[in-house]
Amino acid sequence: MDPKRIDEAAGLLVDARQSGTRIPVLPVSAAPESVREAHAIQDEVAKRLGATIGAYKANAPTATSEGVRGLIFASGLRVSPATFPVAEAPQCGIEGEVAFRFRRDLPARAAPYAREEIIAALDACAAIEVVSSRYADPGAATVRDKLADNVSNAGFVPGAAQPDWTGLDLARIKVRLEVNGEPIVEKVGGHPIDDPLAVAVALVEMMRQAGGVKAGQYVTCGSYTGLLYFNPGDHFRVVFEGLGEAELTFTR
Repeated sequence: MDPKRIDEAAGLLVDARQSGTRIPVLPVSAAPESVREAHAIQDEVAKRLGATIGAYKANAPTATSEGVRGLIFASGLRVSPATFPVAEAPQCGIEGEVAFRFRRDLPARAAPYAREEIIAALDACAAIEVVSSRYADPGAATVRDKLADNVSNAGFVPGAAQPDWTGLDLARIKVRLEVNGEPIVEKVGGHPIDDPLAVAVALVEMMRQAGGVKAGQYVTCGSYTGLLYFNPGDHFRVVFEGLGEAELTFTR
């Protein structure tokens, strides 16, 4: 990894967060050249901001891609029903997701955690991820640039945590997203890999080598509804049958 690249990128992203402005894509001299470098930029941004990590977003590895994670700062975590200032998420993007809350620490260790160990440490909940980028033109940013920016995370709204969730078929769970009281998404399933738990397992494996995860932290595991953009004042409610719901209103 290149310390100068990490330093420059972190400085630009910290300035964007502190000033409330958006920046162009990262310059070539600061753009991460690997997933590991993008994760290091995330970590440096959190360090400079003095941010506590309240949750993670993650993707599981595939045959052609590495697993990745994005930090969700505790300052952006609002328990449902929540309000979220537009000033903190000017793009007003949302995704309806299944998330998990860690009941206990899963600390760093040499041996991988078994899936069964991880299941025993998790409650599940409905959640809304709040999406907004620090880049002026997110579409022009590379995948690694977005990863360095916590995968465009602005915040996270979990519903009530459910300890009894293992009997649910999360691949075929019914989901409904309402905007201002009107349903705009009603479907069965829709998770990108049909297995949000695999994403939680991947996150634990990544963090096993980087300090572990803490009791009370969440991991949100991929959108069932797709990424949708709305307007200040809009109210959202996502419902996963048998699991619960989460609500959010964007405020001016």
